[in-house]
Amino acid sequence: MNYLPSAQSPRGRRARLAIASALLCGATSSFALNTTTIVSSALSPDCLEYRVVGICYWLFCTWTGCTVRTSVKVRHYIPDAVVSSYSNTGENPWIEVRPMSTPNPTAKAGGDGTTNHDNENNLAKFKNADVIGHPGGYVFSQFASASGYTCQGSGTAFMPYLLSTLDTLAWRYNVPEMVYPEALIPGMREIGGRTTLNLWGNVYPRGGFLHQTDDYMSGAVGAQRAGDVVTRRTQPHVYQPLLADSSDGYWPAGALVESDASTGKWQELTPTLSNSCAVFPHSNTRVQAQQGDYAWALWRPYACCQRRGQVFLGSVDFM
Repeated sequence: MNYLPSAQSPRGRRARLAIASALLCGATSSFALNTTTIVSSALSPDCLEYRVVGICYWLFCTWTGCTVRTSVKVRHYIPDAVVSSYSNTGENPWIEVRPMSTPNPTAKAGGDGTTNHDNENNLAKFKNADVIGHPGGYVFSQFASASGYTCQGSGTAFMPYLLSTLDTLAWRYNVPEMVYPEALIPGMREIGGRTTLNLWGNVYPRGGFLHQTDDYMSGAVGAQRAGDVVTRRTQPHVYQPLLADSSDGYWPAGALVESDASTGKWQELTPTLSNSCAVFPHSNTRVQAQQGDYAWALWRPYACCQRRGQVFLGSVDFM
């Protein structure tokens, strides 16, 4: 956590935001998704969404007596992880982390029956998925601290939280989730809706096989499934939970829920780099990746306040 007591002048904040926007726009011209591009993408005011949401109360005691102190409660989003969803095993679009998910005897090949040309229409899709800690922590912290006190996220840079090549039974065979009610009953855990004609796919079973003509939507559903797994504990997958424990004055992000921005939102990294965040489904332009590889940064909400005493008495939110 970091706090800048000078509070930064409005002019200084505008300058930082201008620099961040310039760096982000410059990164969009990158040919391949690499760590430098991902780090630059974290400088997004839209995704950050920094707000002062309340007041925290602390009991501060010395040998002369006790007093009640206060600190502001802030809420903002943090890029916890990069979630890649891609067709060909071993070809994660994030170049530097490809060696983490190379093919193995239980996870070979991959891909689907289409090259994503406009004249093709193939329902059968398979997406590998990797959830790896976002590398932009330090740069993001410096950027976010321009707004004031900042919270600590759950992710560790480059930490693999889920690699579908190691999650063979669940990701490639849908065991045991193929028999879960969420996988069998229409309308449960869907990304989009049938009545609104924008159904992108089902969250369950949380594996790599999908039936979808739109490859971008397939990639997004794969990413949502992977994010759903890692933001929960004790799931029947091979993974590490991307979760932090709450403590006095600290409210970490919880389980990711589809279409609910209050639990997390997505920033597209490839095939196009976006400087804003959205949830699935969305109405933004969907560029089809010719090789079927997509990646998003998963931003999740955190709330916290600066410790100003030995005992946390509670907090009051403005809204």
